[in-house]
Amino acid sequence: MDTKILIVDDEKLFVKGLKYSLEQDGYIIDTAFDGYEALEKAKNKRYDLILLDLMLPGIDGLEVCQKLRQDSQVPIIMLTAKGEDINKILGLEYGADDYLTKPFNILELKARIKAILRRVNMKSTNITDQVIQIDDFTINTLGRKLTVREKEVNLTAKEFDLLLLLASNPGKVFTREELLETIWGYEYFGDLRTVDVHIRRLREKIERDSSQAEYILTKWGVGYYFRSRPQ
Repeated sequence: MDTKILIVDDEKLFVKGLKYSLEQDGYIIDTAFDGYEALEKAKNKRYDLILLDLMLPGIDGLEVCQKLRQDSQVPIIMLTAKGEDINKILGLEYGADDYLTKPFNILELKARIKAILRRVNMKSTNITDQVIQIDDFTINTLGRKLTVREKEVNLTAKEFDLLLLLASNPGKVFTREELLETIWGYEYFGDLRTVDVHIRRLREKIERDSSQAEYILTKWGVGYYFRSRPQ
């Protein structure tokens, strides 16, 4: 099946060059030059991946990403000309799967695209109708739904993957490097704070008090682990 990618960026020469390069690899490419056009196209057509620039006219990339995440788990790679770490992290907080800072190496972008698509394909072919019940948590791996204390909780794709990995291995401490490699793929070149941002967001959604975590705990100087039966 043909892989469809939507490029969202207001720099038309950049988009033209990127579109040509990706088409040489066999991808079907659509383009949008502002946030409203991107949302309209994503609403009317199913894409396998979206390349989304941060700085867009009308509504910026973060807001577009947030709106897309309301009803879609399509993989999103944020593209930004800004070098500040906070923008990278915010992009991931808003539900993006990865980010690249312009200017970037086209081979690196292609590697990340392949890594994300490969993980998505592995999930779709290997997934089983399994429900994991741990204390107050019910994790439906097929529907990718989480219920906490009988209330459904909305998670981004990465938040769900992170929780599933930790909850499936209660007591096992994962380093940040291990979590980056497992959840984002070994081609991922982001900084380790990406993991911290996702852990914080996950705690805010599932813990009774995110400042006093009961389930997702920190092993100081090492990483994170899931405690199934809080004391």
